[in-house]
Amino acid sequence: MAKTISIHADVLYDGNQLLENKTLIIEKNLIVDIRDQKGKTDYSGIVTPAFIDGHSHIGMHREGEPSEEGETNDVISQLLISNDPLNSIYFDDRAFSEAVDFGQLYSCVVPGSGNLIGGKARIIRNFSPNRKDAVIKDYGYKMALGYNPRSTTDWKGERPNTRMGVYGVLERKFDEILLKKEKAEFRRNKALREADKQLKEAKISATEHSELQKDAETDYRLNFSTEEMDYLDLLSGNKIAKVHVHKEDDVLYLIYLKEKYGLRVTAEHLGDVWHKEIFKELVKHSIPIVYGPLASLGYKVELKHGYYQNVKLLMEACSDFGLMSDHPVILTTSLRDTLKYFLIYGMTETQALGLITRNNARILGIDEHLGTLEPGKWASLLVWDRDPLHLAAFPKLVMGEGEILRKRKA
Repeated sequence: MAKTISIHADVLYDGNQLLENKTLIIEKNLIVDIRDQKGKTDYSGIVTPAFIDGHSHIGMHREGEPSEEGETNDVISQLLISNDPLNSIYFDDRAFSEAVDFGQLYSCVVPGSGNLIGGKARIIRNFSPNRKDAVIKDYGYKMALGYNPRSTTDWKGERPNTRMGVYGVLERKFDEILLKKEKAEFRRNKALREADKQLKEAKISATEHSELQKDAETDYRLNFSTEEMDYLDLLSGNKIAKVHVHKEDDVLYLIYLKEKYGLRVTAEHLGDVWHKEIFKELVKHSIPIVYGPLASLGYKVELKHGYYQNVKLLMEACSDFGLMSDHPVILTTSLRDTLKYFLIYGMTETQALGLITRNNARILGIDEHLGTLEPGKWASLLVWDRDPLHLAAFPKLVMGEGEILRKRKA
């Protein structure tokens, strides 16, 4: 029988609010109770949920390796929707161990932004020793707008050097897939109508009718390759596209694209958005924001308005957004440090910590298990040696799904 672990929280940032003098009861991988119980406990301190990185390339662009060995981007084509970043992650990347040290236990890992569509988005455990049990969710796909996909003209495949050319490639592909789908649906529906007619006229039995229906559905599916099925997954709204975008006009194009094709998207980065009205447009069109990375070099013209003061505009326009490190643009261990910009402009400590716990979990669709500390959720939490927003704060206990990953003496 698994041992029950009790943790006394002198202060508990549960992801929603600040509480005091609470005891968390943990059995196996779950929090089973939070109570006012006092007395002897296994651990004590200031407690927060484990941190979640909303957008990362950890394990793909690795520490201690030359850049040419990085696997963040594949140069073969502008459109690589079926690429799986898990296949380019090495879990012996030192960044994983350091992420766990600082309580950064989960990441949404995506390919880079050199391609219009770079591949899939996977949510992983940073504390996994290897790929075997690393993935907790197949989230969706990675897309990119703006400068990056038009800057890669020396890569392979169709490589326009203008945004109008790049966006033309994207829309032609979407239109091509949708037209093929329409043709396949027309043929399938025609076959189904014919089967219904033959049954009504008693020319076939109910069993034969059922077989004809199955044949029509099989014929429909066989029209599409595996890659095309991924496009249909995206265009049907089954999966979400995490869309790299910085400049304001490209943000407005993203909104146009979402409305034209009925896509489910999140706006990622937004470094050069410096007018509140653009943030408001995203809110108006129900597009979640994964903001950042903050405190990185504005290394291209596309980031010339990438002021830290823009966070004030974001806060005024939107109350529900998440944050990213874009590791290695800033290290995932630095994600907590970027909360200072929001504190400077009046966000409470509880709200700030919520950006990399509750908010990221909700945007990534993993809030059933993570992001807040409450009974029934995974026991992924941090016990701090001091207030977690103190410059020198460091977890003295790191727990991932009930397993003690790090422990040090107070």
